[in-house]
Amino acid sequence: MIKYILAALILGCTAGYLNNNFFMAVPNSVISDQLFTVALIALLFVFGFSYALDKDVVAKMRKTGIRLVTFPLLVALGSLVGGLVAGLILQLNLAATAAVSSGYGWYTLSGPVMGQMLGIQWGTLGFTANFFRELFTIILIPLMVKVDKLAPIASGGGTTMDTTLGVIVRYCGKDTLIIAFSNGLILSIIAPFATVALASLA
Repeated sequence: MIKYILAALILGCTAGYLNNNFFMAVPNSVISDQLFTVALIALLFVFGFSYALDKDVVAKMRKTGIRLVTFPLLVALGSLVGGLVAGLILQLNLAATAAVSSGYGWYTLSGPVMGQMLGIQWGTLGFTANFFRELFTIILIPLMVKVDKLAPIASGGGTTMDTTLGVIVRYCGKDTLIIAFSNGLILSIIAPFATVALASLA
C-alpha cells in the first residue's frame, strides 16, 4: 500500500511542478481549494460510512472514552518537549523551537506565522519541520504501527484529521478512525494559539 501512496505523492508533485512551470493549464486555486476540499469530504464520507458499518461502533466509542481528549493533549505535550530538546541539541532559541514543534504538522500555518513573527529563517524552519512531520508519518507508518497502532496518530499530529487520516486507517485499523480524527481536530484548534504564544516569548 505504501508504494502506491508514495507513487501518488510523487506523481502529484511532478504534475504540480509541470503545471506551474510549463503549462498553467489548471489554476492553483482550483487544486488547492476546490479539488482538495471535495476529495477530503469524499474521503471522510467513505471512512465514516465504513466505520458505521461496524456493529460494535458504539461500544468502541465508549471504550475510547476520555482518550479522545487526553491523547491529543499528551501529543501536544510530547511535541513541546521534542521542540525543547531539539533547541538544546541545536543550540537554538528554546521558545522558538517549541513554537515550531507546536505546529503539529500544520506547515501552512507554522511557516507564515513563524516568518511573520520571527523572520524568514524561522518561517522556513517552521514550514520545513512540520512538512517533514507529515511526510515522515506517511512514509514510516508501516514501521511505526509495529511499535504501537497509536504511534502514527501521535506522529501525524494535526494532520490526522485530513491528509494522513487515510493511511492511518489503512494501517492502524478502522477502530482508530475516531481517535485519529479527534486528535487532529483538537491539535488543529490548539496549534494557532500555541504557536503564537510561544513565538512571542522568543
